[in-house]
Amino acid sequence: MIKSGLDLFTDQVYCLTPNGDVKTLPAGSTPVDFAYSIHSAVGNKMIGARVNGKLVNIDYELNNGDCVEILTSLNSKGPSRDWLKLAKSAQARNKINQWFKNEFKEENIVKGKEMLDTYCRVKGINLSQMMLPQYKEAIMKKYGFRDWESVLAAIGHGGLKEGQIVNRMQELYERDHKKEQTNEEVLETIRENARDNSVRMAPKSGITVKGIHDLAVRFSKCCSPVPGDEIVGFITRGRGISIHRTDCPNIMALSDVDRARLMEADWADMGSGDSKYFADITIYAYNRNGLLADISKTLTEKNIDILSMSTRTSKEGIATMQTTFEVSSKEELGRLVDKIRTIPSVIDIERTTG
Repeated sequence: MIKSGLDLFTDQVYCLTPNGDVKTLPAGSTPVDFAYSIHSAVGNKMIGARVNGKLVNIDYELNNGDCVEILTSLNSKGPSRDWLKLAKSAQARNKINQWFKNEFKEENIVKGKEMLDTYCRVKGINLSQMMLPQYKEAIMKKYGFRDWESVLAAIGHGGLKEGQIVNRMQELYERDHKKEQTNEEVLETIRENARDNSVRMAPKSGITVKGIHDLAVRFSKCCSPVPGDEIVGFITRGRGISIHRTDCPNIMALSDVDRARLMEADWADMGSGDSKYFADITIYAYNRNGLLADISKTLTEKNIDILSMSTRTSKEGIATMQTTFEVSSKEELGRLVDKIRTIPSVIDIERTTG
């Protein structure tokens, strides 16, 4: 009777200790959550569990009304990092992280320093020039640490990501060491990288950046702008100016420091000529025989050459197709999308970003 009443609460489970005390846990909790709800010492020394008198694995999912007995041993080596994946409650995860933080602080300090050094070396970042007292102090204040070694230890045990620390210090350093770049320097950088095919080249005379014509700018692959889209230029490090849509997730997520590298951009050629531009779309549809052929036929009838297409189907039978082709303008792309939407079983279509 008690168990059926407790089943009304689907987002929580109510379990009992052998003494009859009730413990409230998130739905999907395991004996790991139950042990740490009793006490940190019980969780840290747990070696197994009995549920309703029977031994269970520690990944057993608890149910309402279960009577749980935690088995402990003084010889236990402590929690495993795998327990972090099993724990559903924030309380349990915090206590496990705290155990690793205290148990291996010295090792974590060394590991954290190595992770910072490796990250900066791979990214080509000069870490030593940013390791100034004022920048360390800013990091400690932001994350609530009293000393730099605690920051390193947090990185070492996974509480902080090395990337977020380096990026924040880099923002502070660049704020204090702004490098003004002249128009000639920007244009020279663009010319030096004109043959770099790592991103899509914009057709000549297609873009005006701050009133300057005939720039060999590049189209970003992440949002594939076409004439008619609202666009903005971004001064990259070593690759000149890349052109993005203003609603590109990467542009919208820029930090205040990086936003200073944005430049006004507009279309000199609104797609009325022979220039072609890459377009990427994602098509969602109920999977069926002949679906891919129907989509290909629709594009071919419009004299559109498909440059690439990938497709995957979920267990629920939903097909996701990503395709790349060339168009002359946003209007032409819109007409194509409207035509594809009429194909039977197509659910939705969106411009690909990311």
